[in-house]
Amino acid sequence: MLFRHLMFTRFLFLISWLTLAAPVCAEPHLTAFLDNLYTLQADFIQTVIVNNSRRTTRTSRGTFYLSRPDRFRWNYSDPAGQEVVADGSRVWLYNPELEQVSHKSQASALRGTPALLLSSMAPIEQHFQVTSLGTHNDLEWIRLIPKNPDSEVSRVDVAFDGNNLDRFEMIDAFGQTTRFMFIHVQRNPRLNPRLFRFTPPPAVDILGN
Repeated sequence: MLFRHLMFTRFLFLISWLTLAAPVCAEPHLTAFLDNLYTLQADFIQTVIVNNSRRTTRTSRGTFYLSRPDRFRWNYSDPAGQEVVADGSRVWLYNPELEQVSHKSQASALRGTPALLLSSMAPIEQHFQVTSLGTHNDLEWIRLIPKNPDSEVSRVDVAFDGNNLDRFEMIDAFGQTTRFMFIHVQRNPRLNPRLFRFTPPPAVDILGN
């Protein structure tokens, strides 16, 4: 349950950054990426690494869909069938192995997290220190450090291939790294609105309020 809660927080952090309504930022690659971004589709590989051993504790794969603002979907192919869906009002997490659906209002889920700050209309520098890290392995890297001392995330490193998002590396207060690598990225594709709706399957436990 703790792992699932931490991953839920990281999902919200990641997507709320992407769903910023106003791409106001002095960092040019970040500005170029967010400018005129309405939808996004990409395959992803997600890994969780314990920093003190550099041991990968879990690797997941799937497809990510985004519709700005406030709607997103993660379809997991490994582990098969898992889904995370935000419909603009609620965030739904479906785990077929546990036959369980969890849900929260988006406002409630974001409360007290960096995601709440990032989903506002305010410039990103109001809540983060934004630093360019230069070019490494042909990727342009920037670093986001939350200004809120109570943040569960200590920093986020973001890599761009030109103006295309390539990866995120998030490090939490315990030194654990969660890495998202994006491939086959499509910018502003036509997405079916039904992707951002969720109906719980029959005969599952539903947890939430």
